[in-house]
Amino acid sequence: MLEPKNNSQLPAIPGKRYFTIGEVSELCGVKPHVLRYWEQEFPQLKPVKRRGNRRYYQRQDVIVIRQIRSLLYDQGFTIGGARNKLTGEEARTDVSQSQQIVKQVRLELEDLLKVLRR
Repeated sequence: MLEPKNNSQLPAIPGKRYFTIGEVSELCGVKPHVLRYWEQEFPQLKPVKRRGNRRYYQRQDVIVIRQIRSLLYDQGFTIGGARNKLTGEEARTDVSQSQQIVKQVRLELEDLLKVLRR
């Protein structure tokens, strides 16, 4: 798989409730070991753990991971800088995440409309 250069090249987030670490890895263009490391570094990332300590991420987690990815890979922040930016912007992050969710739902609806028009 080619590494996406930025978040706009990432696939749409499917409309399901929980995602495995492998699915999130694909959706965010980040390897699973990186996701596990980010869980230790970013308090915002708290996937649900079920039997056998398996991680299940929710849509909100995927959006946060994409924000972290953008800060680190696109904007050149360090881990500490990205953590501070996310923590310092929690009020704005809620708005940003809401906007991303709306954008995501819109893309999914547009895809559905294309299917229905066939």
